[in-house]
Amino acid sequence: MKTHDREILIYYNPESSSDRQTVAHAKGLAKHIKVYAFHQAPSTGTSWQRILQTITDDPKELLNKAHPYYQIHIRGREFDNADWVNIIMNNPFLLKGPIALRGSKAILVTTPTDIYRLVNRATN
Repeated sequence: MKTHDREILIYYNPESSSDRQTVAHAKGLAKHIKVYAFHQAPSTGTSWQRILQTITDDPKELLNKAHPYYQIHIRGREFDNADWVNIIMNNPFLLKGPIALRGSKAILVTTPTDIYRLVNRATN
């Protein structure tokens, strides 16, 4: 998934103070910020597939392995790409942190300052 270079798109958990701090940091980086709570996240598999392809990390590494749902339903099992898309699309609460996109870059934000990895000074 690609966004405009001057825009940051964030999918986050509004109940998490760390996620809210990420949004605050992002507002200092770009004039145009689009923020979506996980329950408003892309609802199509195609959108999540593009996000996962852009991040390039193993989808399993994006998930909170300590979460009870992960422990019961995912731990120890192997999934193909389509399965990972369905898991994340239907259970975004399993993500370790917000997903941020800017231009052709996408990252999992594990600490609020990770958002600075999206900075390209030439586009601000």
